Amino acid sequence: MEFKKLGKSDLKVSSYCLGTMTFGEATSETDSHVQIDQSIASGINFIDTAEMYPTCPLREQTTGDTEVIIGNWIEKNKSKRADFILASKISGKGYKAVRNGEGIDEKSIKIAIEGSLKKLKTDYIDLYQLHWPNRGSYHFRQNWNYNPTNQDTVLAKDNMNGVLNSLSDLQKEGKIRYIGLSNETCWGTSQFLDQLKNFSNLTIASIQNEYSLLCRLYDLDMAEMSHHENISLLSYSPLAGGFLTGKYINDNVPDNSRLSRVPSLFGRINENSTLAVKEYISLSNKYNLDPVHMSLAFCNQRPFMGSVIFGATDNKQLNNILKGLDVVLSEEVMLEINKLYKRFPITF
Repeated sequence: MEFKKLGKSDLKVSSYCLGTMTFGEATSETDSHVQIDQSIASGINFIDTAEMYPTCPLREQTTGDTEVIIGNWIEKNKSKRADFILASKISGKGYKAVRNGEGIDEKSIKIAIEGSLKKLKTDYIDLYQLHWPNRGSYHFRQNWNYNPTNQDTVLAKDNMNGVLNSLSDLQKEGKIRYIGLSNETCWGTSQFLDQLKNFSNLTIASIQNEYSLLCRLYDLDMAEMSHHENISLLSYSPLAGGFLTGKYINDNVPDNSRLSRVPSLFGRINENSTLAVKEYISLSNKYNLDPVHMSLAFCNQRPFMGSVIFGATDNKQLNNILKGLDVVLSEEVMLEINKLYKRFPITF
């Protein structure tokens, strides 16, 4: 297992991270604990969650259950808490099941962190992330109609300053170690970095945005920002919600799969993306690669990558993922991937 220093932080994380958004819905607590055990046994020291999880599907009745499940595991394995990096997130504006959708501000940060610490049964969170900006985001397939002209610049900057004030207090209290952004833009990141000059105890270690063979929005201005500012990407949905495994080809919908719970995988499945997936599956077959391993290894080999966040509905899927953590793609395969990318640049 390769380990990387996350941005300018002191966090040394495994190049792959266990994502937990299925814990409490598609994945039972018993299986969730097995996944944590097996991942750690395989060398993974990084677990990512959020106060709003699980999300397959997203339901008010189960909101917050994922952190509870992880907390129950931590309670049973107290001696291991210092051996892994735990990341969580505060929900952005709009999701009514979390603090009535009020979003992220100076007050809600402190309320959210206390709730997460209680559920997680830990005294601190290593990486605390802002799940999505209050002002909106072009992620979640909103890039096609994204219009930032209705944003209030002054309000956005004031909100950032208030949020950083609270995060600074929490860091001094030992409740968080480092901070991260998520579903963020280059402008948003630059504004946080500018205001961060007034908070010597805070470091933005990472940005968690979607990234996969089918979603490479990060390759341009965000990649440049990552390089110059030393902020690592944590890629979520590296398998495009399971689409890149090939299991949904020919309208197949396996029992208990994400597609059986979430129609079109949150808008990822369409005619163009289906063609692209078929081509990537053919490429993996050509080089005798498991499409799961090829997809994950591609993300891991990107120069801005801090860690690749994968998720598994069941333990069979997890075991297959763990088998491929040491896969390295040849230059020839990477070149062929880029040829396909030119044919299918933005698929959803």
